[in-house]
Amino acid sequence: MSHLVILGVDPGIRGGLAIVSVDADTIPHLIDAIDIPVTGVGAKERVDVLAIRNWIAQHAPQHALIERAQAMPKQGASSGFKYGRAVGAIEAVIACCAIPLRIVEPSMWKKFHALRGGDKEAGRQRALQLFPTAHELLARKKDHGRAEAALIALIGLNRIPAQAGVAAGRIPANDEVTKQRKEGVQCQTTL
Repeated sequence: MSHLVILGVDPGIRGGLAIVSVDADTIPHLIDAIDIPVTGVGAKERVDVLAIRNWIAQHAPQHALIERAQAMPKQGASSGFKYGRAVGAIEAVIACCAIPLRIVEPSMWKKFHALRGGDKEAGRQRALQLFPTAHELLARKKDHGRAEAALIALIGLNRIPAQAGVAAGRIPANDEVTKQRKEGVQCQTTL
């Protein structure tokens, strides 16, 4: 198999989903990205599992990566429960779609992409560097969930077992991307 489609998930009610495609000898492409679909309002707001299932089925990813859920400092019991419920629902949808799921530590994917702290805008800018043709999907500042999902999917290139069929590539570092842009060279990933 020379084509790999990866689902990246930034979990939670305000998270995002992203589909990244990789073909042998080409750079990864962000195929699609959406905000986590929700239904209901206020205290009754929850993840729309049917919409997620339909979106996943449309793209047929072979693998999925999701950021490990964890309680946030100073998060109340009610919002913590709402977040945990959302993450569980997303994981259940992926499992019901029979897609192998890998949980990724936040510190691992952020370190991989040279991101520091909780700066959501830096993550969105990094995704725009790596996927310059996907500007429309990541144009708004509030698209940081989509961007983080795309970055989480990219780390899958180095984490998915070799039997997946595509050798793991090397994603260019921030300074490499900047240098290549100044020199007029298109970003490339070696696969």
